[in-house]
Amino acid sequence: MECPILVWMLSINRDVTTEEYDKCYNLVKECVPHAKIPYDCTSIDSFPETCLPAPAPGHVICEMLPLLMMRHRRISRTKWKDCVTSNGKHWIEQSPDDMPPEKFLQSMIGYHLAYENSLCGMIMTQGRQRQVINVGLGIKQLTVEPRGVSVAAYAESFAHKLTPLELTFISPDLGDEVVLRRLCILLSLKAAYIKAVGQVRGFDWSRLEFNIPNESARGDDHPLQGWEFRLFKAQLGVQRNGTVIEESYQCACAFFRGTKESKFIWHDNAKDLEAWVQFINIDQMIKVIPKLTA
Repeated sequence: MECPILVWMLSINRDVTTEEYDKCYNLVKECVPHAKIPYDCTSIDSFPETCLPAPAPGHVICEMLPLLMMRHRRISRTKWKDCVTSNGKHWIEQSPDDMPPEKFLQSMIGYHLAYENSLCGMIMTQGRQRQVINVGLGIKQLTVEPRGVSVAAYAESFAHKLTPLELTFISPDLGDEVVLRRLCILLSLKAAYIKAVGQVRGFDWSRLEFNIPNESARGDDHPLQGWEFRLFKAQLGVQRNGTVIEESYQCACAFFRGTKESKFIWHDNAKDLEAWVQFINIDQMIKVIPKLTA
């Protein structure tokens, strides 16, 4: 099936004022009632750091991305609705008015939202409902947490989410840079797949195994067939307290195409991404807030 994948990535590349947070929060409260995000930005000048951990600021921003995407398509807010499956998979259904039945059936937009620290993302595809809902996005920043901990200790903290084979890919003797990069690739792939299938919280990540050298994947020791995995990195320049810092993120997309084999696609430069990934920043989002309710 030919369902094109599109991804929007939004960087929270500067501190955001309480007034701006309020605008974002109120928009989501009005237009995305299913999100049910608690307000948590009282007496605060910025929210990328001070509104953690409940809720993470990316949650509010992410919920705005479907509104922005539909606005970009020039579809009025009254002409579409957000739908969800029993296991939490979202899709957008447009009004069938003035649309031929066959076109209506092909107009469903499946999407998934993800965020980590300064980066928010939305992956989407269009087609029949059953074709488009199994789509997921994983984002993992290439850094250790908490700050100052060794890469070896950080990797060890995720050992319970990896299989014995995957642990050999992040052996400490490979060096910190290789270990961190490979760890983030594995975690972002697993997150993307888990979200694409709509697994509940508490799912045992070690039930999944990604053999990166062989470009293959298994679940409960059975091959994962029919999946397309795309991987790319996002480099951000983020201003915090007057200082610009560089942040790197590993991103992974998972989409079930129903093909005989699964496929891994690696995108190593910006030019590769131009056809299907769009980068925007918080200023662009704040600017269009008044138009997103129309």
